[in-house]
Amino acid sequence: MKFDFTTKVFEKEKIVLADTEEYIVRGGRHLFPLLPKAFEGVKQIGVIGWGSQGPAQAQNLRESLEGSGIRVTVGLRAGSSSWAKAEKAGFTEADGTLGEMMSVIGASDIVLLLISDAAQAEMYPQVFAKMKNGATLGLSHGFLLGHMKTQNVSWPTTINVIGVCPKGMGPSVRRLYEQGKETNGAGINASFAVEQDIDGRATDYAIGWSVALGAPFSFMTSLEMEYRSDIYGERGILLGAVHGIVEALYRRYLDQGASPEDAFRRSVESVTGPISSTISHKGIKALYESLDDSGKAEFRAAYSATYHPARDILTEIYQEVSSGNEIRSVILAGERMKSYPMGNIDATTMWKTGEKVRAARVENQIPLDAFTAGVYVATMIAQIDVLLAHGHVYSEIVNESVIEAVDSLNPYMHYRGVAYMVDNCSTTARLGSRKWAPRFDYNIAQQAFTAIDDGKKLDTAAFDAFLVHPVHGPVSVLAELRPTVDISVQ
Repeated sequence: MKFDFTTKVFEKEKIVLADTEEYIVRGGRHLFPLLPKAFEGVKQIGVIGWGSQGPAQAQNLRESLEGSGIRVTVGLRAGSSSWAKAEKAGFTEADGTLGEMMSVIGASDIVLLLISDAAQAEMYPQVFAKMKNGATLGLSHGFLLGHMKTQNVSWPTTINVIGVCPKGMGPSVRRLYEQGKETNGAGINASFAVEQDIDGRATDYAIGWSVALGAPFSFMTSLEMEYRSDIYGERGILLGAVHGIVEALYRRYLDQGASPEDAFRRSVESVTGPISSTISHKGIKALYESLDDSGKAEFRAAYSATYHPARDILTEIYQEVSSGNEIRSVILAGERMKSYPMGNIDATTMWKTGEKVRAARVENQIPLDAFTAGVYVATMIAQIDVLLAHGHVYSEIVNESVIEAVDSLNPYMHYRGVAYMVDNCSTTARLGSRKWAPRFDYNIAQQAFTAIDDGKKLDTAAFDAFLVHPVHGPVSVLAELRPTVDISVQ
C-alpha cells in the first residue's frame, strides 16, 4: 500500500526504501515557528488522559506551542488520581489548562483522546456527542477504529479524524524531547494518518502535532494499518516475543550448566544490551557480521532453527489482530479484570536473578551471545516478513519491528528489566504479552532447540534469505534519520 499527502505548511521529502518510494516530513525545533500556521483556526488542544502518552504529549505540545496563543488543556475524570500529577506538571484549573474531561472535550478544537483502549471503546459515543462540529479528533493508536469496525460504527461526519502514533512509549516521547533541547532532532519517530478531512486542514494538523511532539521524522499510514502493525508488534518482537524468547533461552543456558547469573547475562542482558545497541547503530545484518567464525556458525544454526517456529506464531497473531479477535479479547478482559486483575511476573527466580545482575552490571562485560542473537534476529525478521506479506510500508515495518524495539523499549528493559516493562506498559500490551509470550517460549523451546540438539537438518534457506533480505536497505536509510543521541533512561 502506498501513501501520499499534500501539506500547505511543511516540506515533504521522498525516500527510497528497497523497491518502494515513500514520503516523510523531517522534524526538528526549527519547525516550531510553523506550528501556528499548521494549527490554523485552533485555539485549544485538549489532551484527554494521563496514562503513558498523556503526560508526554501534553508537556511536549505545551512547550512547542509556547507563545503561539494556542492553549493546551488536560482533561481528566472528576476525582481522578492523576489530577495531582497533572498539577505537579504545571497544568491547573486556575489558568484553564486542567479540567473535567467532558468539559475539555466540548471546549477544544482538537481533542487528543489518549485514555486507555478499553476506556475509548466504552466512552467513544459520549466523546463524539460532546465534540463540537468542525472539531478534530486525534488518536495515538488505531484501536478505537478496530473496535468500531467490530461494532459496524462509523465516524461522525461533522469532525476531522487524524492519528499521530509515536513509535515508542510515553516516557520515551518525553525523554527524547527533553534531550532535543540540547540536540535538535532528538525525539521518537511517529506515523500519522488522516481518516476524515472535512475542511482541508486535517493533514497539516496531523503533521503539526507530530512535529510538536518532537518526531525526528513522520511518515503516513492509515489507522487500520497502524493498529494492525502496533497491536501485532507489541505481541511480537516489541514485548511478547522478547519475553518468551529470553525465558526459553534462560532455561536452556541453565540446563547446559550456566549459573543463573550467567544465564541471565547471555539471554536478557545480551538482547537488551549489545544486541540492541549493534542493531540500532549498525543494522541487523551487521550484528551477524560482527561475530567471529564460531559465533557466525552458532548464529546460523539458531536462526535457521528459529525462523519458522517464530513465523508460525507471528502469522497467527496477525490473523487474530486483523480479524478483530485480539481487539475483542482486550475488551472482554476489561470486564474480567474487575474480578481478576493482572498479577505481576517479576517475583520468579529468573527476574529476581535479574535484579542482582543489573545491580552488579559492568556494561562492557555483557556478552554478545551469538546463539541468543540468532534466535532474536530470526524472530525479528519473521515479524518483518509477515508485515511485508500483508502490504505494510517499509517505514511502518522498520519502526514497529526494529527501531521501536532497539531505540525505545529495549533501553528501558535494559535499565529496569523485561519483567518491569511487561508489568508496567499499557493494558493492551500487558494482555498481549501474557497471552503470547508463552507461545513463543514453547514453540522455540520445543521445535527450534530440539531440532538443534537432536542434530536434525536445519532449513538453511531461511538464513540465506536473511543475508540478502530487502529490509537491510530500508533499515540503513531510516537509521540515518534516527536521533543523533541515544535515549537517556536514567
